[in-house]
Amino acid sequence: MRASKLESNYQIRSSSVIFFFELYSIFAASICLYSHYTRRNQHDESPIDIQVHAFYTYFGAILAAFFFEAFPRGRSHIQLLSTANQHDKANLFSRWTFHYLQTIISLGYIKTLTIADIEDIMPGKAQTTHAYQWLVLNWERNARPPNLIWVITKTFFWRFLTATAIHLIASSLQFLLPVIIQQILIYIESENTDVPRARGIILALEMFFVSVAVSLLMGQYRKVTSELGLEIRNGLVGMIYRKALVLSPDSRAKASTGSITNHMSTDAEKWTKDLIWVPYWFTVPFEIVVATAMLYNILGWSVFCGLSMIVIVTPIQGYAGQFFDRARDEKYEAMDSRVRLMGELLSNIKNIKLYGYEPAYKEKVNSYRAKEIQLLRKSRLVESFLSIIFTCLPLMMAFVSFAVFAAFGGPGFTPGKINAQVVFVSLSLFALLSRPVGAMSLVTEYSVSLRVASRRIQKFLLKEEIDASAVARDAALPKDPNVAVELDETTALLSSDATRNNQPALIDINLSFARGSLNAIVGRVGRGKSSLLSAIIGEMYKREGVVKVYGSVAYVPQQAWIINATVRDNIVFGKAFDQEKYDRVLFASGLLPDLEILAAGDQTEIGERGINLSGGQKQRVSLARAAYQDADVYLLDDPLSAVDAHVDQHLWENLIGPDGLLKDKTRVLVTHGIHHLEHADHIVVLKDRRIEEAGHYADLMATQNTFYRLIKEFSVNNGSKKKRQHTQRVSDAAAEDEASSITPTSEESLVDQEKANGELVEEEGAQTGVVKWDTFRVYCKAMSYYYVAMTVIFFIVWEAFQLSTPIWLEHWTRVADTTTHSLYYFLIIYGVLVLGYMTVDVYTTYVCFVRACVTASEVLHENLLAHILRLPMSFFDVTPQGRVLNRFSSDIAAIDEAVAGNYIGLFTCVSNLVGALLILVVATPVFVLALPVIGVIYVLIQRRYVRISSMLKRLESVSKSPLYQHFDETLNGVSSIRAMALADRFVEENAVRSDCSANAHYASAMTNYWLNIRLEGLTSITIFIVTLLAVLNKDSLSPSMAGLLLSNTVTLAGHVTWTLRCYCDLAGELVSVERVHEYSNKPTEAPEITGVRLPESWPQHGRIVFKNYSARYRQGLDLVIKRASFDIQAAEKVGVVGRTGAGKSSLMLALFRIIEAADSYWARASEQDQAAVVKEVGEDATLTGSPMDGGSIEIDGVDISTLGLRDLRQHLSIIPQDPTLFAGSVRENLDPFNQATDPELWEALERAHLKGHISSLAGGLSFEVAQNGDNFSVGQRSLICLARALLRKTKILVLDEATAAVDVETDELIQKTIRKEFKDRTIITIAHRIKTIMDSDKILVLERGRVEEFDAPATLMQKQGLFYSLAKQAGEVADAHEQ
Repeated sequence: MRASKLESNYQIRSSSVIFFFELYSIFAASICLYSHYTRRNQHDESPIDIQVHAFYTYFGAILAAFFFEAFPRGRSHIQLLSTANQHDKANLFSRWTFHYLQTIISLGYIKTLTIADIEDIMPGKAQTTHAYQWLVLNWERNARPPNLIWVITKTFFWRFLTATAIHLIASSLQFLLPVIIQQILIYIESENTDVPRARGIILALEMFFVSVAVSLLMGQYRKVTSELGLEIRNGLVGMIYRKALVLSPDSRAKASTGSITNHMSTDAEKWTKDLIWVPYWFTVPFEIVVATAMLYNILGWSVFCGLSMIVIVTPIQGYAGQFFDRARDEKYEAMDSRVRLMGELLSNIKNIKLYGYEPAYKEKVNSYRAKEIQLLRKSRLVESFLSIIFTCLPLMMAFVSFAVFAAFGGPGFTPGKINAQVVFVSLSLFALLSRPVGAMSLVTEYSVSLRVASRRIQKFLLKEEIDASAVARDAALPKDPNVAVELDETTALLSSDATRNNQPALIDINLSFARGSLNAIVGRVGRGKSSLLSAIIGEMYKREGVVKVYGSVAYVPQQAWIINATVRDNIVFGKAFDQEKYDRVLFASGLLPDLEILAAGDQTEIGERGINLSGGQKQRVSLARAAYQDADVYLLDDPLSAVDAHVDQHLWENLIGPDGLLKDKTRVLVTHGIHHLEHADHIVVLKDRRIEEAGHYADLMATQNTFYRLIKEFSVNNGSKKKRQHTQRVSDAAAEDEASSITPTSEESLVDQEKANGELVEEEGAQTGVVKWDTFRVYCKAMSYYYVAMTVIFFIVWEAFQLSTPIWLEHWTRVADTTTHSLYYFLIIYGVLVLGYMTVDVYTTYVCFVRACVTASEVLHENLLAHILRLPMSFFDVTPQGRVLNRFSSDIAAIDEAVAGNYIGLFTCVSNLVGALLILVVATPVFVLALPVIGVIYVLIQRRYVRISSMLKRLESVSKSPLYQHFDETLNGVSSIRAMALADRFVEENAVRSDCSANAHYASAMTNYWLNIRLEGLTSITIFIVTLLAVLNKDSLSPSMAGLLLSNTVTLAGHVTWTLRCYCDLAGELVSVERVHEYSNKPTEAPEITGVRLPESWPQHGRIVFKNYSARYRQGLDLVIKRASFDIQAAEKVGVVGRTGAGKSSLMLALFRIIEAADSYWARASEQDQAAVVKEVGEDATLTGSPMDGGSIEIDGVDISTLGLRDLRQHLSIIPQDPTLFAGSVRENLDPFNQATDPELWEALERAHLKGHISSLAGGLSFEVAQNGDNFSVGQRSLICLARALLRKTKILVLDEATAAVDVETDELIQKTIRKEFKDRTIITIAHRIKTIMDSDKILVLERGRVEEFDAPATLMQKQGLFYSLAKQAGEVADAHEQ
């Protein structure tokens, strides 16, 4: 005790050595005491002498010492000072009993737990970084190609061996129970009155202590395997994440975001759930051998007849394993495709709504889901028939063994003697044998599951990586100031497959960019401009040549990459914060005016993918981030195309241009604009993937080649006009209200989306307390109440048959010596009962597993998908994609597997428990007195645990969303991360989020084991009470009834534990149903179809009238359109202009009803409970949604608020600001409804000036488009969107800055196509380039959400109002006067 006291002063936990020493001392002393007691009873020794008294004193001291050593301590001085987690501070006894979790259990009972309450509970060795280092060490050492399963086994071999050894010891102890039962039956049958009653009590104590020991050992087995599974999972997450950062272009194209996320969310997670079954490959044969040996001692050779059933079914198990292997592979493949498609759908949900593509993509998702359901149903069908083998096999073995023994099991093949010892000790052994035999199917299933998951991860980890040597990176700047970036005879390809097709993206590129120079890359769409930057950062396949980059690199992609964080975090991006530098960057990027009008300034949160920013704002944040990096080389992929002309001018003068913030840096600027080229130090003209011309502006003009013709044809005003512009920039006139010229207002800018504290995306909400019965009702309703009723009925019948077999055996043994019935009478009835049980078991499994649970999975997914597609855009503005995708991946997978398994398991365990308790009550009626007390304790433990379990399960689900969201953001910006050498920072962030998720899982799993230990301990007490009652009532209890009673006590612990465990697990897994149901009940946007009947060719004319129209993005935000009134006549061409954030795109969203009229019925209904809206606006409000005070929009005299959204959107056409392509064929991208013929598709492509490029691709219209259209340039994607509009042939076309990403020459061709093909249609054009809309019939000028001007361009120019000033800033004034 003194050693223990000293130890507590210097160690954070008590010594395991002292603990084991004292435990061993107690065990040895107990043997001595038992020996002394036995001798006294046998020899009637003299009274106890002083030595025995001394030994009793010693035994008491050892017990006291052990108590103080084992007593959980958590607040010693050294522990309070330590930063170790609760697990590492816990002593051995606390770990064995999971008492170190008691703080969380108690805290969760009085409050709702948060992530902060359970942080840092996981052992340090299981953390992602540590686990990754161990795993990758053996992965890299292994022979190529490495086998992931072998690598994991080698890495964690000793831990795995430890877990197996613990299980083997527990299994060995468990087989002592039938031996003790046999001794108890001998004691009860004995008529010797000299046998002391204490003998029976000692046997009852032996039952108790063996049960407790088995419980503690199995608890440790579960703990070790859970920690090991979590460590493997974390290591795999680290490997998957790092692999995703180095995938080659080909690998990235073939591995979609959804499929890679699935490796993390599903495949790696398998190790946390399924590893616990792997050691059973060693323990199952061991238990079968031990049980067989013990049965042989009782039944003799007859037992081998029963065991022959195992030999018969072994081949079936092998075939079943192969089937499940194939089925899981196919199911995961279908799930990957579904999740990938859902990822694309959610990423582009706005454009899908604008096009009215929801039905087409719903059908696509459902087709993948249908394949999943088909495979799930087929697997479950096989499982239901396999239940004959694995669930009924122990019963069949017992029947065959008893039948043979009763007929021929005696000496000389005479009938064997049937008595209580033979039957019920054998039954207890067969009950123990049922566990390994029944586990055979589960072991096979889960091992196959792990194998399939690991094989999928291995396949991903072996994918081709990007060639790090393709670009020679030198962190130091060269001595030669004329070289910062150098390409020498470089030929590069977008895909390795292009080597065979001989279609390189860049051919023989020879370039050298000087340090501090401004270099411009120009050329038509698809000529290799973006490919050139990709080659510089190593994102392409280099066939030949040399690429060298000196110094650090900052990269601004054409489509801005924004993460879900604050404005400041997006700009600083992990660098040390420097206020002075930060302010300079904000000014140069034109962001200062934006921040001034935000409630939280630069602490305002930006939504996922910058969803609450306009295109120009996203690009400015991206530029600000690059500028703050203070790199040596800046690669800018057409960042100016997304901003208005005046913002373009500000960025050029203050950031990019010769006098900007980056003037001393090497800048490589891809641009479609030509108005800044005269100020570039070096210009490169690309044509047909080669350098057509290169040099200074004056030199290229002097050659009068391609560049000269481009400038002469498309420059706004040559000569004096440009000089005048330059003069204006230098003069004070350039400062003309510069702040106001770049000040955003409400509209798509982030000011309208934020809360007062700057937050946009809310923390993911979670229900509190126990999962409500309403959630279980939702699951039951999904499968139909008919199947629920059938399940209850079949399980009652099933349990009746199961109880009948041991009861019949009890009757047989009781009357065996006095009956007049023949042996075959008993065997036939026994056989009929077994056959009935088997039949009911198979049919029950089929009805519940195949019909009921699969139907529930199907219905819940269908409801979720249908509802998600109908949610308003305001939901997606504030909800990260990963959060929604988590419902479609992890939660749906849990409903398919875990919820279904626990649903069936609960009914099975409840039936078994009720049956066992009935036998106990019938055999020992006095046990009824103890039952209420034990029941109350069970209920108290269960109530406390279920509350905690539900909260932890929710936290586990919630903690996964940030991990998947971060992973999705990483995959979207992987090029920027690699180019800017930010991989290490993102790896650290991934580890933090992975550990947070793993910590929540660990807390959930360990509290489960906390429950098990307490339930099993209580069950051990129940076993002790039952056994004690049996031995104390030996005179009134028949041996056969005692045998029936005791054989049931062997499995009682399992029944109780599994009943409450299945209940708690089901309550925990129902969190997935709760989360899916939550999103299936959010308020939707307006209905797709209403009762309003439209003329067949509506709209016939295309007249659009805005009447005093106002709109906001969400209830509670400021108006983004304010009292707008104007009339667009049929077939008019109207250009919409305004400063950034003036409301241009909002106007388009209003036309398509992406946003609703302010305070209209559907504006309110989509934000809150619709029943409340009806009550608020009155009973007369109809679902057609007449507006209250937000005005209206009419098309050909029809108020669009009365139409269904599908009717409206499919009668309009749009070419959106962000051109969207989906993974699939070109044909599917052009015509997802399969309504057009191939000639019509080719004609549309020809008119969109893309036929030549598509026809050159392998497969033509069948060419596979990569995810997000990554194998097409942004300009080419815009042209495909134009072809879509040409196919739709509606009377109204909206172009939302559709030509911003194309060069001026292609822009001119597109405008000609639009003027020709849409001459009889109404066209609304939103454009950054004023020149694009100068030939419009009318110009609509917006300012701060209001209509400032609306008239013909010439008229507006004469007024010299806002439009005149915008045109002047864009350099279009001279052209306008000429017109």
